[in-house]
Amino acid sequence: MSRTERLFDLLQTLRGHRFPVTGSHLAKELGVSLRTLYRDIATLQGQGANIEGEPGLGYVLRPGFMLPPLMFTEEEIEALVLGSRWVSERADLQLSSAAKGALSKIASVLPQDLRTSLDTNSLMVGKSNHAEIEAIDLSNIRKAIRIEHKIQIQYLDLKGSRSERTIWPVALGYFDHVRMLAGWCELRQEFRHFRTDRISALTISPGRYPRRRQVLLKEWREADIFQRHRSPPQHLS
Repeated sequence: MSRTERLFDLLQTLRGHRFPVTGSHLAKELGVSLRTLYRDIATLQGQGANIEGEPGLGYVLRPGFMLPPLMFTEEEIEALVLGSRWVSERADLQLSSAAKGALSKIASVLPQDLRTSLDTNSLMVGKSNHAEIEAIDLSNIRKAIRIEHKIQIQYLDLKGSRSERTIWPVALGYFDHVRMLAGWCELRQEFRHFRTDRISALTISPGRYPRRRQVLLKEWREADIFQRHRSPPQHLS
């Protein structure tokens, strides 16, 4: 176990105790020597963890300490790298750039051993099969989802019919061949899916939709739409 993983385990153990716990008990629970435990507690305190106590009396972690970003296991680093590379290859340009930026920020605060693991990581993601180019900026869809605002779209369905829709967007799916917007359609009065490459224009409404997105998202899932369409939906608006 690396030192970073050991510090992480110590923090998690302290979080699990509401009242002071002795150093000997912590050392036994973590499988380390008492000397190592005291040194690790001092390290965490130096990083800002509000650990109160002293040898012989016990230690307690006070609320409010946020886990610093350097506290990752090697497998978590691999997951972050793989996820970042997937987004870089398969998402839109803004998300791709954001993924690379996030990974750079994480790398800047990692200890040297984990930074080396990140820099030399050999997990790869294949090229995306998505070939269609959207006429709209997908970041506007993501923004509308975050702020819970309606959007107005001009849409061309698979039958070649054009329509204008007012949508309450709840989710945006990234598949290998297509990207899908899921939302409540005011015209159809039900949840519908829309291929983003078939949206020719999009405007964010100044008004919020009348229900919370969390509620709509729950109803969308309960409608079994997601389960029936693990691959890109075939029944589209």
